[in-house]
Amino acid sequence: MTSPAVLDPVRLRDHSEKAVAGGALSAAEALVLYRGLDQPSLGLLANDVRMRLHPVHADGKPRATYIVDRNLNPTNVCVTDCGFCAFYRRPGDAEGYVLPREVIYQKVEELVQKGGIQVLLQGGHHPKLTSEWFASLFTDLKRRYPQVWIHGMSPPEITHLSKLEKRPVREILADLRAAGLDSIPGGGAEILVERVRQIIAPKKATTEEWLEVFRQWAALGGKGTATMMFGHVENDHERIEHLTRIRELQDECAVFTAFIPWTFQPENTVMGDQMLQPNGGKKTTVAEYLRTLSLSRLYLQNVPHIQSSFVTQGMKTCQIGLSMGADDFGSAMLEENVVSSAGCTHPTSIPEIERHIKDAGFVPQRRNMMYEPVATPPTDRFGNPPGQKKAVVSEANA
Repeated sequence: MTSPAVLDPVRLRDHSEKAVAGGALSAAEALVLYRGLDQPSLGLLANDVRMRLHPVHADGKPRATYIVDRNLNPTNVCVTDCGFCAFYRRPGDAEGYVLPREVIYQKVEELVQKGGIQVLLQGGHHPKLTSEWFASLFTDLKRRYPQVWIHGMSPPEITHLSKLEKRPVREILADLRAAGLDSIPGGGAEILVERVRQIIAPKKATTEEWLEVFRQWAALGGKGTATMMFGHVENDHERIEHLTRIRELQDECAVFTAFIPWTFQPENTVMGDQMLQPNGGKKTTVAEYLRTLSLSRLYLQNVPHIQSSFVTQGMKTCQIGLSMGADDFGSAMLEENVVSSAGCTHPTSIPEIERHIKDAGFVPQRRNMMYEPVATPPTDRFGNPPGQKKAVVSEANA
């Protein structure tokens, strides 16, 4: 039954005006807007906030950003057994791998040749790969490719290394930062509520552990991104609780450059099997994705950027998201393995990304992880440096 507060037009007006003016919504106020407004109205409010935070440039045109990078998964071996993941393999599985160093070099070389500037590096919780292994990898990559930004090691991976080595998180982070780690992606957040985590990922980092990694990273001067994977066993209150934890940590240490929500992809996962998990298997609708994207812009006004996701919802939905609160089109990647393992792929090209941004009424702007503008190199009609073959790219949100 819908709460009377959700349908109260006076409350809807007052909460809407508060959000547009830059006020911090309470959880209860956020819920009223989340379920009380129709999606176009919620999207218009979020767009007002987006345009206030990112106004038009001197030329009178608004920008929408994207980054060119590559998702590099050093290993798919993992001990956490998350029910939502189709990517991982248990130790000893014939399909498990650890990429040889030369293969990693080759992948980064291809990224550089295509004009990419960042490696998104994350993978499984391997029981034998230590922080020394990763530090050595980062050092080698920086020696060979000093211009490439390493955006890697999600909070659960850092927590795993801390427990594996019986060393404080702060020490692990300091060593990796000294070796060349530039920023941390927000992977592994899922929903930052313990009831949910105990159902979908009981062996992974807890809510407090995930937050503590970013707290310690901020103390070292680092930045990163925050994420939310929704549309599985959580409820509305828990979605907003997740956003609250992100907002509170951002108030505390301003560690996040962006927030990226995306939807659970049930294909090829234990949770997606109705026989094993009755609550799984139902894909979140486009309307629900856009509603949640808009809410995140209204609620997280202390996080500078909101990213729309084409990997789980497709290019057209991502394009619509630019008018419903998002200011970033995500990562144009030369490789993506995690979400595609769940049967969700939306390959595209860089010119296609830019076309969708333009068609949405924005000027496309390449960026780096810190959301600083990056010059667009000369390319052919496929978005590649002249003389190279077409690169098919995909997006992963982290």
